[in-house]
This record gives sequence, C-alpha cells and structure tokens, in this order.
Amino acid sequence: MPHQSALGSGIRLERLNTGGDGRFMIVPLDHSVSDGPIAVETSLDELVGELAGNGVDGIVVHKGTARHLDPRWFAQTSLIVHLSASTAHAPDPNAKYLVASVEDALRLGADAVSVHVNIGSATEREQVSDLARVAEACDRWNVPLLAMMYARGPLVENPFDPVLLRHVATLAADLGADIVKVPHPGTEELMAELVSRCPIPVVVAGGPLRSDTGELLEHVASTMRAGAAGVAMGRNVFQAPRPGVLARQIAARVHERPAIIPALSTSLSAG
Repeated sequence: MPHQSALGSGIRLERLNTGGDGRFMIVPLDHSVSDGPIAVETSLDELVGELAGNGVDGIVVHKGTARHLDPRWFAQTSLIVHLSASTAHAPDPNAKYLVASVEDALRLGADAVSVHVNIGSATEREQVSDLARVAEACDRWNVPLLAMMYARGPLVENPFDPVLLRHVATLAADLGADIVKVPHPGTEELMAELVSRCPIPVVVAGGPLRSDTGELLEHVASTMRAGAAGVAMGRNVFQAPRPGVLARQIAARVHERPAIIPALSTSLSAG
C-alpha cells in the first residue's frame, strides 16, 4: 500500500499528467506580474479556455488570476499556482520572492505549485531558501512542486552553459521539487545528457519568441527525442495568432499523437 504522502501527491501529479504518459505540455501565464497584461486581444479567461480545449496539460497563473477563471476549464486542464514574483521595473528583476503559499494554492483547488529561482543572482540565498521552505510545505500537504530554475545574475556569463544547467536541475531535485523547468542547453545531445543526470522529470522552457512555427515545432520534437518530460511554453503560445491551434500542435509532439486541426471547440455551453 503506498505511503499516504506519496499517494496524495501522486493523485495530483496524475491530474497534471492529463495525457497519462508521464509527459507535460504546460503553458505559463504568470508573465503578467513581471511585464503587465498578456491577453490583449481577448480576456485571459477566454485564452485559458482555448488552451484547455486544445491539449494543454496545465497552466501556470498567480493566485489572484485564478479567482477570475471559469472553474469548468479545469475539467480539461490542471491548475498550477505560481508562488514567486518580481517586476521588470525593480532595481533587480532577478530577485524573486514569495507572494503566495502552498495553503493559498490549495484553497484555490490547485493541482500543483511552482517557484522561480535564479541561481547566481544577488539574492540567490533567499531564493534557494524559499524553494526549500516551499518544498517542505508541499511534502506536508502532498502537493507537487514545479521548480523553474535559471542561471541569471552578475557572475553568470552564459545562462545556457550545459554544466550550469545540469547543476540547477540537480539543485531542484536535491531540495525536493517533483518537476524541474530549465532552459534548453542548445543541442539535442546536451539536452539528453542533462535529462540523464537529473533524477526528476525535466520540462524545457519555451525561450525567446519564435516567428517560424515549423522551427518551433521541430524544437519541441527534438526536445522530446532527447528524453525531456515535456515543455513549458508561455509567450510562444499566448502571443501566437491562434494560441489554441499552436497549443494543439505542440501537445501532439509532446504526447506523440496526431494533431487535430482545426482546433477543437472550447464552448462549454453547447446543448
């Protein structure tokens, strides 16, 4: 019989893994705290509905945003509440700090939480400590933790250095994360090496905005061939002309199943 803690977090991980194959297509929508509104052509609720109906396994939002979303969307996707913040206008935008708790996320019905850590930043000590405290709370409440790990700071010469990325991924695992998100190190071979040395599932950050859809989809396919557990793509999805269509195409490559185009309807009012 599984340990209660393992059972509790396992149930929530299964909700996050909507494809049932141990792979994840996640869309972070937490950028609004850092950079301002992200849904300029439609409401954020409509955007989430479009993504939920097109194969996205989970979305990442802040606690206040979650309160304004139609709960019916989460019959089709999972809710990940982001606990970290900073704005682009701060003296040090890399100085992330906690603005919510695991308990806040649970009250909202979250399936998981996420924390952002910038290794090499001037406030690395506080951020690593925050990650450890959140991991302890996640263990207490049986909540999966997604650690978003980056190398950003005054002494970081190359944030895509594969040795450095292996370090930040391992750090997340060492401190208790269940899934780690890191930037792509550059090649399929380097990605495969990173994955092979990390004891927890690795999802790859979307990176800079790409205008070529074919190039983006091949990047996703290559990432999956290297053994990654999935991708976490924000701006490349929500800034696309048709976010739902692109999300379905990405999900098809993550879960290795044919994409159905045009996108499925997201209407919940039919009938």
